[in-house]
Amino acid sequence: MEKQTTIAKPVSISGIGLHTGNESTITFKPAPANTHYVFVRTDLEERVEIPALTEYVVDISRGTTLGIGNVEVHTVEHVLAALVGLEIDNCIIELTNNEPPVKDGSSKAFVDALLSVGIVELDAERKYFELKDQVYFKNEEKQVDIVGLPLDTYRITVMVDYFNDALGSQHSGLFDLKKEFIKEFSSARTFCFLSEVEMLSKAGLIKGGSCDSAVVIIDKEITEDIKQRLKSIFNIEVKDNVSTGILNGHELRFKNEPARHKLLDMLGDLSLVGVPLKMQVLAARPGHASNFEFAKLVRKQYLKKIKEEKRNPIHTTPVLDIYKILDIIPHRFPFLLVDKIIHFDMDEKRIIGIKNVTVNEPFFQGHFPGKPIMPGVLLCEAMAQVGGLYLWNCIEPNTKLMYFTGMKNVRFKQPVVPGDQLVIDINIISNKFGLYVYKGTIFVDGKVVAEAEFSAALVDR
Repeated sequence: MEKQTTIAKPVSISGIGLHTGNESTITFKPAPANTHYVFVRTDLEERVEIPALTEYVVDISRGTTLGIGNVEVHTVEHVLAALVGLEIDNCIIELTNNEPPVKDGSSKAFVDALLSVGIVELDAERKYFELKDQVYFKNEEKQVDIVGLPLDTYRITVMVDYFNDALGSQHSGLFDLKKEFIKEFSSARTFCFLSEVEMLSKAGLIKGGSCDSAVVIIDKEITEDIKQRLKSIFNIEVKDNVSTGILNGHELRFKNEPARHKLLDMLGDLSLVGVPLKMQVLAARPGHASNFEFAKLVRKQYLKKIKEEKRNPIHTTPVLDIYKILDIIPHRFPFLLVDKIIHFDMDEKRIIGIKNVTVNEPFFQGHFPGKPIMPGVLLCEAMAQVGGLYLWNCIEPNTKLMYFTGMKNVRFKQPVVPGDQLVIDINIISNKFGLYVYKGTIFVDGKVVAEAEFSAALVDR
């Protein structure tokens, strides 16, 4: 069994942000199992935690920006790529400003810092999302194609072609994170074309950019006027007689460094799915916008899988077993219709219970005895009891009782028979003046068998 990981102790590095030009210190901190990656702005009075998930992406114009409300963290992809590449599952990432240091434009500085403190295992199993169905994203206007295919490991192949003679077409592929990431991809730097530099500068970007933090590919003639403008943007003296190659004579670290960096970006952006992945990704001309759209499609499949697992919880450890239920709920034989609770979350306003139906149930003796079917009214009672367990967990159960005040939109979709396991999913809709409204849905083998909406009041015993 593979274990989840985090880092052994905190580690920090400082520098200037690529687009904002702001000085910042990034501090990686150990995190418990199932945290994934969370960014924290420590320069603000109120602590704001921003999970690295697709739901929190607020901009993808020239990098990936996460945010909650008016609090943002810019250009997170190189940081996330370092964590994914080193197979670090959980980390708190604190920032003293709104953008991580760009350093040399790759993930190498972050990788070196994380390796310097060491990676440790946690007492929790690493759970992958293994893609089962093909995922496909296409942007015809930008000629972007990204496809995800089922595979029992994680592989990414990238092709870049900007229809620009200065770069041409390039390919790169990563097939084994452990063997290839650090040596072959972590040091691949971000890049842009010389023709883009002024446009980016006028757009208020690359304020912290320089020839030391990005590869600038020369794709136009460098006139004296352009030399002066580059000096004002980058504070550099452009060498004379330069017409092709990389600005100021910098050498590429790899012949296909731009393609490798696009793959690095994709590693970081796909971490926004929120779980280690097993799939093959084939990408043509990807960018942050397309990576984000593709990640959303994969995350949608992942969340669907999680939801289905909760509906089919054969081996799920109970949150409340029958003994704890008996301590809370007043019902007893033959009207106790819930055996265990497997999920309870106050933030989600959700609770999931299990009822195992056997032929020994007393109601089968008089309800269609020749063809036993669980009465619909008892299905409603089972939903009511699971909802009641949510409410009783919110208060002191010895002081209150729950009474129904209404029920509507009741639907019975198919019969429940001996041998069925009921997965009773309750979602709290509202709570006003002590009157709770919640929706119940019962699943058998992932299919809806009954649903209803309830209103209930908690009253003194």
